[in-house]
Amino acid sequence: MLKVLEDISSTKKRLKIEIPAEVIESEIKKGLNEAQKMARIPGFRPGKAPMHLIEKKFGKEIEANVLEKIIPEYYLKAIKEADIKPVSMPVVEDSFDFKRNEPISVTVSVEVRPMVENLDYENVTVKEVPVEVSDEDVDAVLNRLAEEKATYESVDDAVNTGDLVTIDYIVEDTVSKDVVLKVGSGPYPQEFFDGLIGKKKDEEFIIEASFSEDSQTRFAGKRLRFEVRMKDIKRRNLPAIDDEFAKDLGFENTGQLKDRVRENIIASKNRDAERAKQRDILDKLLETHSFDVPEGLLNAEISGIISEIRARGNNQKTDEEIREEIKPHAEKGVRASILLELIGEKEGINVSDEDMKEEILNIASRSYVSPENIIKYYTARDGSLEGLKQSVFKKKVLNFLLNKAKIEKGE
Repeated sequence: MLKVLEDISSTKKRLKIEIPAEVIESEIKKGLNEAQKMARIPGFRPGKAPMHLIEKKFGKEIEANVLEKIIPEYYLKAIKEADIKPVSMPVVEDSFDFKRNEPISVTVSVEVRPMVENLDYENVTVKEVPVEVSDEDVDAVLNRLAEEKATYESVDDAVNTGDLVTIDYIVEDTVSKDVVLKVGSGPYPQEFFDGLIGKKKDEEFIIEASFSEDSQTRFAGKRLRFEVRMKDIKRRNLPAIDDEFAKDLGFENTGQLKDRVRENIIASKNRDAERAKQRDILDKLLETHSFDVPEGLLNAEISGIISEIRARGNNQKTDEEIREEIKPHAEKGVRASILLELIGEKEGINVSDEDMKEEILNIASRSYVSPENIIKYYTARDGSLEGLKQSVFKKKVLNFLLNKAKIEKGE
């Protein structure tokens, strides 16, 4: 039972818990009786060994098992009695000596979700985000679709920027054969590409170029002389955006294709507009509700962001430098999560199995993979679907807040 609840801070509590001696003794005797039934001790029939032998042989193990079981049980009872919500594992502050027929006193500290006074999310005012789709928007999508269908074909023309070329070259007495480059892209300097532009198939020529110290090639930091032979030139061939192009994509004609593209853009912009309004609501709630952030949650959020940055492999800063840079963003994220959790609990918002199924199907459709692979991905990443469930929960709370908000006309 809970004896003392002490405030270390608004996000950290100390609990002094006492477990009655009779409760512990009852559990130990239950364990000893079970051991007596199962024990095989020479000279005694099964289940008939004297209790003093059972205690001698199994007593310490049974006591340890009882403590391992009963302390967490009484901890859970204590936090329920204290009406707090832990956000981290408890830390046992004082060691204790266990003696039979004596109560146990355990002192633990634990980080908790902060209390938010006067939680108010009624009548939040946000601006409407008008959605418009221009012909230019549609054309941009069609052009991207055409680029995805583009092919490269050999030409007899001189090299231009963007062409794919196949060359042989000799540099530093080393011969390189069939090197394929896209002119203007990649780790070679512009000076090298300038030497390729205007050349034709089978032409032989010299290029001198300087490579920077951070060049992602074996030539970094050098100025070199290349003896080059142009072997092949391929140029991108974009398909015409016509009825044949539309049919290749499963539509009857370009008119039908454009209509679908326009619908998709409108749907996408509407989703963006909804998210923008939800962010606006959340920002306003964060401004009007001040509370401390549990240190453990903040550290976990920061560690997660740093791991994502390291996985992308494009940041040369130290972990400490990144930490200081992202700390305000991470703190805002944790505060937002706490606020949404409190609102969701107050409003009785839950995530059903049907909600989870719908979310998995939506992600699978957007990602062009099977629902089974989505489940495997989240299970492998998080160890369970709890992270995805939390994401669905936040979406439901944000939708709830948006439905309650006052929407004003915006630009």
